[in-house]
This record gives sequence, structure tokens and C-alpha cells, in this order.
Amino acid sequence: MAESGLKKWFKQNWVDIGSKKKGGGFKKCGRSKQKADAKRKYPKCVPAAKAARMTESQRRSAVSRKRSKAQGVGGKPTNVKTFAKAAGGGMAVRGMRFIGVR
Repeated sequence: MAESGLKKWFKQNWVDIGSKKKGGGFKKCGRSKQKADAKRKYPKCVPAAKAARMTESQRRSAVSRKRSKAQGVGGKPTNVKTFAKAAGGGMAVRGMRFIGVR
């Protein structure tokens, strides 16, 4: 039986799509209180499997929306949707071509 819920969430490999590694892939999610991490911008974290499926423009969009919001308001983390809604109020397209309703 497949895991679901919080157990699955904790076992996933979370990465920061806003900071790429030189050899490919992304840095681990989160920041520490070390000086090196203090200069890092706010992370936009997603599971590594989802990050691999996202296009470059989808990653840039998600990171810019996260960083444009005020961070840590009221001591709570700032969350934004990973995939933005389309401009017409429709569903967001995840790299799939919409053919239409048949």
C-alpha cells in the first residue's frame, strides 16, 4: 500500500528551486543561521520529483512570486502556490498542451 499524508510528505526529498547547484539539481531546502546561509534569498521549496517536472519558466515564476511577498509576517512562513492560475481565471497548465473540450 502506498504511503500518503504526512508520512509521505516527510519522506520526500525537498529542494529549493531558487538555488541551483553547479553540477545540476538544486540545493536542499531551508536555511540555517550560519553566515553563508544568511545571504541566501528566501527558499521556494518543492519535492525534488516535482522540481524535475517543472519547466525553467515555471520555476522562475514560482520563485519570483514567493520573493515578492513579505516574508515571515506574524512569525509565520509565507506560502505561495507552486503553479499560478492562468490569466483568464482558468486552470494552470503544467506543461501539457490543452486541446479543448470534446
